[in-house]
Amino acid sequence: MAKTKEPVTPAVRLLRQADVPFSGFCYAYTGGGTAEVAQALGVDEHQVIKTLIMETEQQQPLIMLMHGDREVATGALARQIGTKRVQPCASRIADKHSGYQVGGTSPFATRRPMPVYCERSILQLEQFYINGGKRGYILRLRSADLQRLLSPRLVDVAV
Repeated sequence: MAKTKEPVTPAVRLLRQADVPFSGFCYAYTGGGTAEVAQALGVDEHQVIKTLIMETEQQQPLIMLMHGDREVATGALARQIGTKRVQPCASRIADKHSGYQVGGTSPFATRRPMPVYCERSILQLEQFYINGGKRGYILRLRSADLQRLLSPRLVDVAV
């Protein structure tokens, strides 16, 4: 069986430039989200982190990082960040802000700088899996490196 060549995305370039150790994994993407990733890699879906591009009522984009087996309580997020409303962006708008396709969105090296919010319990994981900037490509890295690179604001909004 031929080895699948790992992509070199803007996220991968940033991690390499910052000397962040990571492992990349390719899998057959079919649009199944974090459950598909967890099954393909044989890991708990709680360790698979989704990168959500959301926006406030003023259409200001933001990144929300959440466990794969949890949802974002958007009302709680809005209250914690001091805005009236937060909602997911339409796919084409999310792609425009991030520079990645939905299903392959990475929080690293986005096209447009955006504030990053992270469910607090993610940083309690020693390591986790997150999109590498291409559909079907996942990175495993340490939580400490995520905190160092992105300096996310921690929130408690998991449902």
